[in-house]
Amino acid sequence: MPKIINYNPANIKEIVSEHEVSTSQELDAMLEKSTKAFKIWSVMPAPKRAQYLMKANAIFTERKEELSLALHKENGKPLEEARGEIQEIIDVFDFFNGEGRAIYGMTGQSEMPDKAIMTIRQPIGPAVFITAWNFPAAVPSWKAAPALIAGNTFILKPSELAPLSGKLFVDVLNEAGLPDGVAQVAMGAGEVGEYLAKSDHTKIVSITGSVAVGRHVAGIAAAGFKKCALELGGKNSTIVLADANQELVADGILWGAYGTGGQRCTSTSRLIIDKAISGPILEKLKTQAAKFYDKDKKQSAINYAPIISLKQLNKIHGMVQAALAEGAELVCGGEILDDGSHQGYFYAPTILKTKHGMKITKEEVFGPVLAVMEIDSTNKTQEEVLEEALAISNDVDYGLSNSIYTKDVNLGMKAVHRFESGLVYLNAPTIGAECGGASLFGGWKNTGNGSRESGVAAFETYTQYKTIAIDYSDSLQRAQID
Repeated sequence: MPKIINYNPANIKEIVSEHEVSTSQELDAMLEKSTKAFKIWSVMPAPKRAQYLMKANAIFTERKEELSLALHKENGKPLEEARGEIQEIIDVFDFFNGEGRAIYGMTGQSEMPDKAIMTIRQPIGPAVFITAWNFPAAVPSWKAAPALIAGNTFILKPSELAPLSGKLFVDVLNEAGLPDGVAQVAMGAGEVGEYLAKSDHTKIVSITGSVAVGRHVAGIAAAGFKKCALELGGKNSTIVLADANQELVADGILWGAYGTGGQRCTSTSRLIIDKAISGPILEKLKTQAAKFYDKDKKQSAINYAPIISLKQLNKIHGMVQAALAEGAELVCGGEILDDGSHQGYFYAPTILKTKHGMKITKEEVFGPVLAVMEIDSTNKTQEEVLEEALAISNDVDYGLSNSIYTKDVNLGMKAVHRFESGLVYLNAPTIGAECGGASLFGGWKNTGNGSRESGVAAFETYTQYKTIAIDYSDSLQRAQID
């Protein structure tokens, strides 16, 4: 039977875990269990369902360090980031546990006497979650918490590049006592996710991944009239005006562009900056970026993540080389630091001076590469500079996250309303989405299909409406006729 062997990308000689690929027979059994469990779980009162999630959350809290270490090893992200990701599970569950008593419907006024109208939300059925390797613990929680509280069951198909965290996530839920079949995990690559998505048992499909995969899965879901949530790629920008706090800008860009090795869908991929201040800021970025990896010792800093695989490492380098061939100017980086020959997969933090329209300014890299576009502000007002910057920022197929740095509140607020993206930050980097409440995660354009995760809007994916009419007139009343 084929196996998934999970290596530590920071130390590829270390095997983190091994998993057998789920067979079609096993997948069929999971799907049947999910359907059977839905009949039990969906009729349980939501506050009762929340009690199971609270038990799970206590386990996540107790084992935070253990789960963080497993994530750190399988994904390679710094341990500090891994701890933050497990904390995100805890925070997401904390929020949705409260929503067990707040899955509200609505009441309305009938046009006829002695008649009442109300609308309620109800669960839909078994869900399939297809998740990525960059947040293999947190993203499943974004999907599972609202799905479970709403009364749905699920099968998680984690990325084959980081499957352990997904398995451990489901293990904790089951340890908390969820009825058999409510939470399950399937192992494998794309064909496993496709098999699950195509099944007649499946009623909801939620995916975090690339645009190409999302488009394919959306087609499968559409054919079966299934609820579908898509959280896909990004090509995020930060605009910096001349009055910005330069120290804050440098710190934000470093975190936004190079946190998690640039392997976030919200990573800062483009810097659109007033040319009058770009020199000192780029110099600060270059100096700090050089500290992320010691080339003499072939050792990364503890806060710099490896690239997830050799395939991705080569893709990143190929895109940088293509940008240079197209005329981009290399400020720093632009090289493979370790292709696994020494220890792991590392790419140099890279800054490229580019022109808007170059391929590197349009396509998602998913690596530590920052494309810089300078705007000549000579004889221009700051408002004119902003207009030019916004035109560049919005001229991409993605719309996930954008940010602006300025001390001018008027221009800052104009920008946050004009950015074509689901997430916008003022005087903060493009990464750092919080969870719960009003903080809804998702994007515009090719970034998704309008679905949102992490906050209350997730219930739009995991519930369906039912309108109930109660006629107590003891006579036939005909709407729009009588």
